[in-house]
Amino acid sequence: MASMAQFCYIIGPSNLRQKYSSFRFCFQNPVYRKNALSNISTRFHAKPSSVSVSPTIVCSAANKPSSSSQVSSSAKIRSEVLSPFRSVRMFFYLAFIASGSLGGLIATTQLIASLTNPARSSEVPDILTGLGIDIGAVSIFAFLYFRENTAKNAQLARLSREESLSNLKLRVNQNKIISVSSLRGIARLVICFGPASFILESFKLSEPFTESLLERGVLVVPFATDGNSPSLDFDESEDMKEITEKRKRLWQLAPVYVSEWTEWLDEQKKLAGISPESPVYLSLRLDGRVRGSGVGYPPWNALVAQLPPVKGLWSGLLDGMDGRVL
Repeated sequence: MASMAQFCYIIGPSNLRQKYSSFRFCFQNPVYRKNALSNISTRFHAKPSSVSVSPTIVCSAANKPSSSSQVSSSAKIRSEVLSPFRSVRMFFYLAFIASGSLGGLIATTQLIASLTNPARSSEVPDILTGLGIDIGAVSIFAFLYFRENTAKNAQLARLSREESLSNLKLRVNQNKIISVSSLRGIARLVICFGPASFILESFKLSEPFTESLLERGVLVVPFATDGNSPSLDFDESEDMKEITEKRKRLWQLAPVYVSEWTEWLDEQKKLAGISPESPVYLSLRLDGRVRGSGVGYPPWNALVAQLPPVKGLWSGLLDGMDGRVL
């Protein structure tokens, strides 16, 4: 259970507050969101039995990873946005440490002088009291600074990993490749990592919830970790034409540049202490932040019960009700 809780991250570098507010305002408009969702829909050609969905490897200079300096700069900016008062707190902690250290140094010299001068022996208890207060203050603020700095470093490391995920590519159709971050405000991604058999079982388990998941803006990204191409069977009969189109739309996305996805996934499993062979899922909020993850199949029924629709009278007000960020 601890491993499941650890396998949780927030994707995507956020923009500055002004840009983010403008971006969020646009997608609170149901008409705008509907048009955006329709733009990423893909065309499928009917096949008599099955449709194979598999990761595609494409070589292109457009997908070069960002340099370490660029990632570090962006992560630092987002860290400041998420924790705007951390730098102020750390500054005051250092100031108090310096003040306490100076006071302790002065008290130490006074104590030495009192101990060597019998005429000032009556001052020793007061000096010791002041020295103890200085040492205690330095210890407390040093601990607070260490804890704050540790949290800062952990946050920067997490944000760097999130940037890597947001830059990974997805194929919408044969002519369109987008990044994960470009779907922020448009769709709630559920990423399934596992062998082909795990992908197929997740596909089957999602069938009863297809329409409800689409109403909530959910799109699934299947990633087969064993190198096999899962064959997703769609019913091409005339009676099932409408539901089949919805099923294809729900499962339309496919990872591109598989080696980069694999590298990112292996790193997360290693950090979370999860076996490399374990199938996992990752559920993202509408704003691109992680709302849930774990080992095993995605909880389709829980997603339907917890997520609000992306269209309707209350859609804009409920955009933040995706669940707490993990």
